Amino acid sequence: MSKEIIFGLSLVLFLAVYLCFVSVTSKSSQLSEPQKMINDPDWTLIWSDEFEGEEINMNNWRFDIGNRNGWGNAELQYYTEGKNVHLDNGMLVIEARREDILINDRLFNYTSSRLKTEGKFSFQYGKIEARIKFPYGKGLWPAFWMLGDNFRYVGWPMCGEIDIVEFLGHDKWTIYGTIHGPNYSGSRGIGGKFRLDQTDSQPFTEDFNTFGIIWNEKEIIWYVNDTIYHRVKRKVIEDQNKLWVFDREFFLILNLAVGGYWPGYPDFDTPFPARMYVDYVRVYQMQQ
Repeated sequence: MSKEIIFGLSLVLFLAVYLCFVSVTSKSSQLSEPQKMINDPDWTLIWSDEFEGEEINMNNWRFDIGNRNGWGNAELQYYTEGKNVHLDNGMLVIEARREDILINDRLFNYTSSRLKTEGKFSFQYGKIEARIKFPYGKGLWPAFWMLGDNFRYVGWPMCGEIDIVEFLGHDKWTIYGTIHGPNYSGSRGIGGKFRLDQTDSQPFTEDFNTFGIIWNEKEIIWYVNDTIYHRVKRKVIEDQNKLWVFDREFFLILNLAVGGYWPGYPDFDTPFPARMYVDYVRVYQMQQ
């Protein structure tokens, strides 16, 4: 193969990865800078999992199982049915492991878990948050997110996706929040990011932080602890002749992926087992 062809292929691969990165770091909200969050006393807790007890509450959760062609992102992990998740001192622990597992004559080198409330709990609008500590290491990709409950009928991205928080294991100071819908999905997802001040903060891998959104018929607002860092308004999307698909019920997802186009892939320095700790997940709605 000629050097020109090799260079061309390398450039295409670089641009593909770059576009995936740009999609969730672009400032497409109406926020010029982070804002302090004002707590509204009218929020009422309608659903939660505090992860107390000895076993996961399967009335709340079910597992996604398998790899499904890398889940559309060239991910490496095989999601098991409960093998890589447990409760520990009032916390949910999702554990990614470097281990071989042979499934239908295909060898996977990593296992992990992905939990969802699909078929158990869906809702429309509210304040949704989780208190999480993320694992550190190249190629780790934990997330707390949502899909429209019509996913199995209309597919992705028509169902809509709200990424409440995503984290890349090689950068312990930064988080991302994104939405995906028709004509603004994948590399064109509409997202923002928040980076901690390293002078007076612990990284996201060293301490728990609260990540959430406020979602209503007009907009979605992302926050971490008491700071709003991203906002997307329905009118702005529709003024661009794009379809707003966030006006129906969604379900929750927690997962720890290994590898993918965006986070890159583990190396020999990536620590395994890698653990994502979740203290709680809570959903509030406004009092009528």
